[in-house]
Amino acid sequence: MMRKAPRLTHRQMVDRWKKDPTFAAAYADMETEFALLRQLLLARRQAGLSQAEVAKKMGTKAPAVTRLETSLSESRHSPTIATLKKYATAVGCKLEIRLVRAKGIAA
Repeated sequence: MMRKAPRLTHRQMVDRWKKDPTFAAAYADMETEFALLRQLLLARRQAGLSQAEVAKKMGTKAPAVTRLETSLSESRHSPTIATLKKYATAVGCKLEIRLVRAKGIAA
């Protein structure tokens, strides 16, 4: 009888991988994209909408919304501000973009 390897949650895997300095640096570099993705998914969930419903409100097809949400986590594509505005409107929000002073970075 073969033993199955223990399953790890996504969080457990990421925590394990973050022990590698190269991975940790790359992960930190994507924090802005991850934060935006978390906001998009939370807004869609709070609006009670599926990707297909958001797509319809945006005037596009469901795969476009899937690509938008996926691209942020894979750093493959940067959505335009116009696309983010359409998404925000579709989920009953408005888009706000701010620059925040970074700690430890001189101007």
